[in-house]
Amino acid sequence: MADTAIPDGFSPIVHRSNLLALLGPFYHRGTGAGTVIAFRAEEKHANTRGIVHGGVLASLADIALGYVTAFGAKPPRPMVTVSLTINYTNAARIGDWIEARVDWIRAGKTMSFANCFLTVDETPIAHASAVFSAVTEGS
Repeated sequence: MADTAIPDGFSPIVHRSNLLALLGPFYHRGTGAGTVIAFRAEEKHANTRGIVHGGVLASLADIALGYVTAFGAKPPRPMVTVSLTINYTNAARIGDWIEARVDWIRAGKTMSFANCFLTVDETPIAHASAVFSAVTEGS
C-alpha cells in the first residue's frame, strides 16, 4: 500500500482556487520565498502506467511559482502567469510525495521571474521557470 502520510511541517494550503480543489489537496511548509509546495500523487494524477501526467506537474510548478511570488511580497500582491517553461528529468508515480522548491529570482514593479525544481525524495523530476505580471485594478 502506498504511503499517504503528510511529512512533518506541512500544512494544507488555505488560499484555494477551484483548480487546487480539483487537483489537491496541496500542502505548504515555510513562508515567503522559502515556501515549499507539495502534494501526494494519487490515481487521479496518473496515466494508466501509474506515472504522473506532465500537465499535473506543470500545474504544481505554476501553483508553487505563483504562490511564492505573490505571497513572498510585502504586502502580498496578485500575480498572473505570463510564461511557464518546464523540462522533465524523471518520472513521478502514484504515492510519491512531490515537492516544488522555488528559487525566487527577481521581483520588479510589474513583472516577477522565478525558477523551481520539482523533486521526489530529493531526486529532481522537473525544472520550471516562469514570468508573472502584477495584477492592477481594472486588469
